[in-house]
Amino acid sequence: MRQTAFVSRHDPQPASFAWSRLRALLLVLVLPALLTACARPGAAPMYPPSLAVAPGATSHTILIATTRKRSGDPASMFSGERGQGIQYAEAVVSVPPAHAPGYIEWPQQPPGNPATEFVTRESTYLDGEKQFVQALNQQLAQRPPGHRDVLLFIHGYNTLFPEGLYRLAQVAHDSKAQGVPVYFSWASRGELSGYVYDQNSATIARDSLEHVLVLLAHSNAEKINVLAHSMGNWVTVEAFRNIKMAGEFRGYGDKMGAIILASPDIDVDVFRSQMARIGVPKKPFLIVLSRDDRALALSRFIAGDKSRLGDYKNAADLTQYNAIVVDLSDVKGENPLNHDKFAELAAIAPQLKQVLESGVHTGETSPVEKVANAPVDAAPDVVKTVLSLPVAAVAAPIVIIARAAQ
Repeated sequence: MRQTAFVSRHDPQPASFAWSRLRALLLVLVLPALLTACARPGAAPMYPPSLAVAPGATSHTILIATTRKRSGDPASMFSGERGQGIQYAEAVVSVPPAHAPGYIEWPQQPPGNPATEFVTRESTYLDGEKQFVQALNQQLAQRPPGHRDVLLFIHGYNTLFPEGLYRLAQVAHDSKAQGVPVYFSWASRGELSGYVYDQNSATIARDSLEHVLVLLAHSNAEKINVLAHSMGNWVTVEAFRNIKMAGEFRGYGDKMGAIILASPDIDVDVFRSQMARIGVPKKPFLIVLSRDDRALALSRFIAGDKSRLGDYKNAADLTQYNAIVVDLSDVKGENPLNHDKFAELAAIAPQLKQVLESGVHTGETSPVEKVANAPVDAAPDVVKTVLSLPVAAVAAPIVIIARAAQ
């Protein structure tokens, strides 16, 4: 009996249990440091509308579709709790005249100073999807033909409602995007320790995002560009998977523009499974990754050391899905977690677009490339470009990896 008891202590199951407890202990030790790194600069989670007007400030009208519950505080609009169905709203965010590209100048106290800080000028709820589409078509009609685009942004985990709203305003402003900014916000409590809650909220929201994408496709928009960040990529790719299965974009597929997956918090094997259903897209996904992303390192740790798409080491392997990979590993992030580097790309959007269209994708040499088409060992038909631009927001080269033109 003693021998049996002794052997049982060395069974794989107790060892696995001990490792699980060790992982949990390490997580407890790691979280405080990350929480400190993610400390929010604002004095409150949402700021009441500012009536002040600052000369030179730029206002952006943003349409909102969300699965969040309405907040009890009118100034907050939406909380981190899950609502019923999809809520629609509209907000006007003002960007200060001296805004630095890649940054959000957060208000230090309500309602903020529009001369130096981002402020919310107006916010209102919309009465259902019909009013949402009407508001969208009205904004599109104010733009000339050929520029009636939509920029749809899906935020990541640990994101309060106004954080995603201001991030979209920053990206739209820095990229000089002429399209209508649309913010899809799923229920995140904005807590680093709420990873599982956020993950489940994102899963719940995938059908709602699918519905919003179909609404946009049936609107008067000429092109729909999609930017997803972090865990928002899980919602986004799942929505496209559903659309592919249901055939809901039949006749509207040409409206899809750029699909940018920034710092995607998706298990690489799950992504492969999703792409097996979606198939090779006609227009390549743009995957923005960084191997020093500390937030994704934590996600990988929680997931049992399974690689995330946003810090995947074998980037060239992703080109088999007709993806173009933008590797920002050598770019210094302003956030200690290196999880928001994508925001800095907005300021160089025109130059980056030039490289993608005339440099990597066709195999021709673009005038803004420093080193062109150096071979990648992983596959003979994969090329990479090292892009160096004279932009203060990006102080190091960007590596772009894609399939060679056929």
